[in-house]
Amino acid sequence: MSFDYSEGWVAYSILTLRLAMGWVLFQGGIVKVLDPSWTAAGFLLNGVPEGNPLGGFWAMLANQYIGVIDPLNAWGLTLTGLALMLGAAVRWSAFWGAVMMLFYWAAALTGGPMQGLPVAHGWVVDDHLVYALLLFGLGAWGAGRILGVDAFLERTEFVQNNRWLRYVLG
Repeated sequence: MSFDYSEGWVAYSILTLRLAMGWVLFQGGIVKVLDPSWTAAGFLLNGVPEGNPLGGFWAMLANQYIGVIDPLNAWGLTLTGLALMLGAAVRWSAFWGAVMMLFYWAAALTGGPMQGLPVAHGWVVDDHLVYALLLFGLGAWGAGRILGVDAFLERTEFVQNNRWLRYVLG
């Protein structure tokens, strides 16, 4: 692939997107990790919009699995954000970050397919869906190779001998 413009600027823009998205996720998670009273139950039981087609699912998670959901949410955001900022296992982290964002998007639904899937902050496309798409792009671009730990790791003999790791790194 070749670009008609400076590849350096493309790399810096991808690096900036990776750092910004990493900070958003890290900040969203670390405040939850450091607050012993935080729980997702309040949102799952009271914050999901009325008419959400998955309302029963969110209530079930809050009532039966909150002991699993809380650490997955808090630590998932924190570690995904940290990995993105460091450029470590970016493809793996971006994938799971996008999965989290799709869950958040689904929790914001206010109607079903016949109502056009409106969400709390937009019509079909909201910030969570944009974040999921950005995370997908960061993974696809191999953004961890730009001033990231992945650039170093991919040159190691271990990764060279285990080429499948390049699907996690990058």
